[in-house]
Amino acid sequence: MFFLKRECLTIIGTAHVSANSVEEVKNTIYEQHPEIVAIELDRGRYTRLKNEMMGIEEDDTISVSKIIKEEKVGLFLATTILSYFQSKIGEDVDVKPGSEMIGAIEAAEDLEIPIALIDREINTTLQRALNKMGFVEKLKFAFSLLTSIFSNDEEDEIDIEELKNPDNLDELMEFFKDESPKVYEVLVQERDAYLAGNILRIPQDHVIAVVGAGHKPGINRYLDNPETIPPLSQLEITKEKKGIPWFKIILALIPILFVVIFFLAYISGINITWNLYDFIIISMIMGFIGSILSGSKIQSAVVGGLVAPLTIIHPLLAAGWFSGLVEAKYRKVRKRDMVNLTKIESLKDLWHNNIVRILLVVVGTNLGVSLATLVILPSQVFIPLFMKIFGGWKIIIFIKYTYIIIKWKILMELITMYFIFRCDCGRVLYAKEGVATRKCVCGKTIKVKQRRIFKKVETREEASLAVQEMQDEIYGNTDFKRASEL
Repeated sequence: MFFLKRECLTIIGTAHVSANSVEEVKNTIYEQHPEIVAIELDRGRYTRLKNEMMGIEEDDTISVSKIIKEEKVGLFLATTILSYFQSKIGEDVDVKPGSEMIGAIEAAEDLEIPIALIDREINTTLQRALNKMGFVEKLKFAFSLLTSIFSNDEEDEIDIEELKNPDNLDELMEFFKDESPKVYEVLVQERDAYLAGNILRIPQDHVIAVVGAGHKPGINRYLDNPETIPPLSQLEITKEKKGIPWFKIILALIPILFVVIFFLAYISGINITWNLYDFIIISMIMGFIGSILSGSKIQSAVVGGLVAPLTIIHPLLAAGWFSGLVEAKYRKVRKRDMVNLTKIESLKDLWHNNIVRILLVVVGTNLGVSLATLVILPSQVFIPLFMKIFGGWKIIIFIKYTYIIIKWKILMELITMYFIFRCDCGRVLYAKEGVATRKCVCGKTIKVKQRRIFKKVETREEASLAVQEMQDEIYGNTDFKRASEL
């Protein structure tokens, strides 16, 4: 249930580290004197900014142990990286991140105007992004971020104000969408809807909303079509029901397969004593080596090695958690470690940061154990046992048919096509073959099979180019054409 769109609404699109944006926000609030000021913050970020404004020092300690125990390493890493980029840019332009929001808060408090917090909780946003990203997309996104950290673009001066230019924004958003569509959906499209929905629920008539410039076009689209805004409660769900988790099932089947092979060997009368010894020793050594190579203390490496055999058998446990917990006891992480991330200019600086070191220990230990599970143990222990149980010829047949299946799946992936079609609003879109629906920026959910397909291409890059060319061709004419008119 939404209120009618108010007649007096001003949306200020800001750059989050822009001195000009701070002045624009303050001046607009003082000039218009609205009934309420809506800001792109959640309760947590608002509280932190208020404490900062009042000079209240918060607890400097970050409980890495709690993060590992609650399996929020990925979420913490994403938060840390985003904080790094904002702080780094802010440092480059000598403007503290969040200054425009502080400016809005100060102006509102000075005029005794109430403040509305209209953004979604940051951890909810990041968790939804992580949930939607596939394994490959996570790797690609992480690689892009890491390369950005160590890129040396000091010769190019940052022009923050240019980022607020609509043309530049559109280009940036399209690039972001192509590079990581799932992240774009959560960080941009969902929040556009969430911000617009909360603006519409404000009971006051005269409203000034302070949001990031990248959200302003999307918010306006939703305000013009409020019926397209999904229930905000749906945008706050972090534990979504998904299809069958095949990847997790396969990972769980690996240790089960190991146990089955040991059991079959035992009932077949094969002496498995030395195979068990090999399993335990190899697991422990690889857990220890993975932890040590990632820069852990000897105590952490010993713990990672000791629990490695158990974590291989138990799919819900990870050796890296245990070594990381031990490492966290010796490396106290404080908020200054997050601040110091902005000063990282080399691998040496990265190495001396406690946040990075603990995360490296977690990842390194798990990689060592994974290498043992997927490569060393099968070749040294389980395949030899399997051959003793069933005979070598069955192994050959198994490998042959496995190869055929993998080859077929690769071939199917290669011949997958991308379809080019149009929404009823006129916008050109593309979708991968097999995808049932695609959501347009206008809010309409489109059934791909019911659309007229204008073109088929083989790669996503070709699809993106085809969309651009078709858009240029359509809108190059004076008359706008709907999809049904082509």
